[in-house]
Formats: sequence, structure tokens, C-alpha cells
Amino acid sequence: MKRPAPIPDLSAPSRRKRALSEEERALWESVAKQVKPLRKRPVAAKAHAVASDPATHHAIAKPIPVKPATTVKAAPAQRPHAPPLAPIGRRERAKLSRGRQEIDARLDLHGMTQLRAHRVLFTFLQRAHSDGLTFVLVITGKGKVGGLDSERGVLRRQVPEWLSLPEFRSLVVGFEEAHIGHGGEGALYVRVRRARA
Repeated sequence: MKRPAPIPDLSAPSRRKRALSEEERALWESVAKQVKPLRKRPVAAKAHAVASDPATHHAIAKPIPVKPATTVKAAPAQRPHAPPLAPIGRRERAKLSRGRQEIDARLDLHGMTQLRAHRVLFTFLQRAHSDGLTFVLVITGKGKVGGLDSERGVLRRQVPEWLSLPEFRSLVVGFEEAHIGHGGEGALYVRVRRARA
């Protein structure tokens, strides 16, 4: 009966080091160039550590040239960001729905194309902003109720998206769905941003 071959001990370190092939060395150098150290060590200590390690003598062929420092150009001045939107407070919304807070102006977008509605809404809000109005009502309509029309309620969906755009945020503080008495889902209360003096 044959004895089984002995199982080699893989935990013991190999006594003989295998030399890297040219392909492996090129791969290692490309990986090593992309690695960034976690902590910077003084340059003298780095040079001393490399010089004292005999295993690295054969790998160092020539010093890597240092690129000259480049001057950083100042970025062009960016336009200030549009202010964020804020919800209309509960008290103000309640006053609007009960008629205690006056709606300064109304805009009805029924039957308009998206392009025309966008242009009309922007012009309306610019005028409201310059006139110092506080609350306006924007009527989008609920869209077609029946049928399989995939485009139903386009303005109802689009107007809130438009009001969130930077060019509208400079004119608008916030907006919310109107009370049922003012159109409910088919209308929005819009708080107009005050013009700076």
C-alpha cells in the first residue's frame, strides 16, 4: 500500500524569492505611481530607508524627475447661487385658504403650451417681484381626467419643477398646493421674494 504524499506547509515562508518578469515589473511600477502615502515622512528619512533596504537596490534604475510647480489660475467669478426654496408657513397657508390673507395676483395657465406657459409664468413672477407683491395664485389645471392620454396634467407637473429652477428661485420664496377653494391640486400658492432696495 502506497503512502500519501506529504502535504506541503504553506505557512512557512519561502526560502527562495522569485524574480519579477518584465511584464510584472511594469505592472508594479504603474500601480506604485498611482499610490499615495497615508502620512508624509521627511524626505531624508525616505531616502535613508530606501538606501538601507538591500532588496530595493536592483529595482531603482534612476531617480524620478520632479515636475516644476505650476501656478494655479484663479477660477472665474461665479454667479451667486439662487437662494433655496422654503415652504409656506402653516399660519400663512391657513390665512390664504380662509381669505384672511389677500392673494395679490392670479395667473391662469389653462390651455397654454409648455413653452408659452413657461415664458408667461416667468414674466408674471418678474412683474410681481418688481411690484412688491407677496402672494400670487398660479392656476395650472388638473389636466384631463378621463382617457388614456399620457400627457395629461403636464403643466400641473411642470410648474413646480420650473419654480425650483435657479432663475425662478431668485423670484420665489416658496410654493404649495392651493386650498380646494382656490383650485386645490390644480393651483399653487406662490410666495414672491421681496425685491432688494
